Amino acid sequence: MSSAKSIQEIEASLVDDFSLFETWEEKYEYLIDLGKKLQPLEEQYKTEQFKIKGCQSSVWIHSFHQDGKIFYKGDSDAVIVKGLVSLMITVLSGQASQVIVDAPLDFINEIGLSSHLAQTRSNGLRAMIRQMKLDAVTLQGIGSRE
Repeated sequence: MSSAKSIQEIEASLVDDFSLFETWEEKYEYLIDLGKKLQPLEEQYKTEQFKIKGCQSSVWIHSFHQDGKIFYKGDSDAVIVKGLVSLMITVLSGQASQVIVDAPLDFINEIGLSSHLAQTRSNGLRAMIRQMKLDAVTLQGIGSRE
């Protein structure tokens, strides 16, 4: 049996993590900490080709296919958005293409992100998710978005 966690298991763990914080200030700090722990994205991927359209901040996502799974690396120039990038990579990276496409990502509502993000950040998060799912379809069995 595979030791990889399902998207639902990862989401449940994140919901539990966020429930430890009482205020949104604490939750934002946690989000910022997640962004700080994000593995740096190589400079070669910080180009227009990898930039997410629809984000007010600069967000870059490099998607690639390996061993039947889709993986993501990313970065942002905004600390909270970098935390959002980290969240999405944590949930989606290392999953099968169809699983990514079909994932409802209910944890976003469960932890309250959708109601506590500014409209522009919510739009950017949706754009990021849309691109990550599109890349999962495009990369199925291909290699990487280059």
